[in-house]
Amino acid sequence: MSSTIWSVDEHLDDILAAVKPLEPIELQLPDAQGCVLVEDVVVEVSLPPFDNSSMDGYAVRISDVEGASEEFPAVLTVIGDVAAGDVGLAGDRSVGPGEAARIMTGAPLPKGAEAVVPVEWTDGGTGGGPASAMRAHSDAPEGASGEVRVHRSVEPRAHVRAKGSDVTPGDLALRAGSVVGPPQIGLLAAIGRSTVRVRPRPRVVVLSTGSELVQPGDELTAGRIYDSNSFALTAAARDAGAIAYRVPAVADDAETLRATIDDQLIRADIVVTTGGVSVGAYDVVKEALSSVGDEDEPGSGVDFRTLAMQPGKPQGFGSIGPDHTPLLALPGNPVSSYVSFELFVRPAILALMGIEDVHRPTVRATLNADEALTSPAGRRQFLRGTYDAESGTVTPVGGPGSHLIAALAQADALIVLPEDVTKAEPGTEAEVVLLR
Repeated sequence: MSSTIWSVDEHLDDILAAVKPLEPIELQLPDAQGCVLVEDVVVEVSLPPFDNSSMDGYAVRISDVEGASEEFPAVLTVIGDVAAGDVGLAGDRSVGPGEAARIMTGAPLPKGAEAVVPVEWTDGGTGGGPASAMRAHSDAPEGASGEVRVHRSVEPRAHVRAKGSDVTPGDLALRAGSVVGPPQIGLLAAIGRSTVRVRPRPRVVVLSTGSELVQPGDELTAGRIYDSNSFALTAAARDAGAIAYRVPAVADDAETLRATIDDQLIRADIVVTTGGVSVGAYDVVKEALSSVGDEDEPGSGVDFRTLAMQPGKPQGFGSIGPDHTPLLALPGNPVSSYVSFELFVRPAILALMGIEDVHRPTVRATLNADEALTSPAGRRQFLRGTYDAESGTVTPVGGPGSHLIAALAQADALIVLPEDVTKAEPGTEAEVVLLR
């Protein structure tokens, strides 16, 4: 164990210097969600690929509907239907003088047509007043012929989506470094891409230690507590974009813990443990991993450190196994564990994904508190709080105790008191880390 007192920044810098982005792979679009692109995506087809209608209505020539009104409608001969995906009429013949084609949203604009008149501006081919909608073709096939009365004129290209009005060949669709979310997947599919080259989502294995831990749903006997850390950290890892695996709590036995971690390395890009890193006689993580590095695994090993922070003073970091898999050992108290995850594990996950900005957003906010907040000298304290963006204030939630998980569940921010601040009065400004 290192005897040096590490700062929060030094510990994080050490982690990020050791964690390298995962190697890129080619993935199908559904599997690429949440991943980071490693190459620019250039458009190869126009979007839309052809002029098409943005409304259900009638494709017309401008001169045929000039000056049209309800009192003096333009009467046009309907030459047929143009439905989305149907290029029959659009390709076979043109809309000539005095003619119109009934057209559906997304259908290609027929030759000769210069604009689209919405069906609400016509009688819908019924011979009556303004129509509210078209009748289904299957119910009224005669609507594709006969006459239509148009009650309003239109400007050239009205209600027409022009070919390439979204993107054209050669345009940059997405830059390398973009996270592939639902809108990005939609764009990629729209331009015909079925696969993309990305860095995969990291696989994170989370396990709690402690013989006192019971799984939720099991009987809670004397001296036992439910394991909440592994559930919270697994959820946090998934929220950060990782594929997370939760391992049932491991008892306080060094050999069992070593064997469990060895078994998990096959599916881990990073391992996170919680509990057993302090100075007690049963701190099994420290016992199991302090000497894990050996001659067969040069460069491996876990260093256990004391950090100038509260909560989360005891921390461990290093690498294990033949692939030097990063391991972060976090404290066992629920608040210490979660705060440590936010400060150290989440940035490591984002770094594995290849994301450049690995930090949560921060703001300056006015303290809304009944009394001054206190902090030990020389330590950076992280207090739970709720942030009000409208008023620019942050309100502390719960006390500084590292076991107060109910207060943590109410918080959406961390109030940061720097190492040189021992008291923060109500009404003063503080740095706030936004968690949501």
